[in-house]
Amino acid sequence: MPSSRTLLALAAVLGALGVGLGAFGAHALRASLEPAQLAVWQTGTSYLFWHVLAALFAAGAATGGAARAAAAAFLTGSCAFSGSLFALVLGAPRWLGAVTPLGGTLLIAGWLLLAWAVWRR
Repeated sequence: MPSSRTLLALAAVLGALGVGLGAFGAHALRASLEPAQLAVWQTGTSYLFWHVLAALFAAGAATGGAARAAAAAFLTGSCAFSGSLFALVLGAPRWLGAVTPLGGTLLIAGWLLLAWAVWRR
């Protein structure tokens, strides 16, 4: 299990990446993508940011393994969920779409782990 410090640093890096990817979508991709593709990009950016914030909270409040596990699930799930959406918009093979629900499952698991960690406190 990664330390809280490592999880906080990874969340901060993903937050910076989220800003960059959001700006890339808004400026560089706007003219070349269909509105539906831009909506998918926006979904990826939104989910990334919300779960970076959740990971920051979970890792910062970590008093046990469940909170750190929640932060790790948020970060891993964000990479899988948002990363697969970004890749699909940029032309990755359609089979990569199978990764998206796996990432979503990790995000849900992160919220449940966080609930468990809070309940146990």
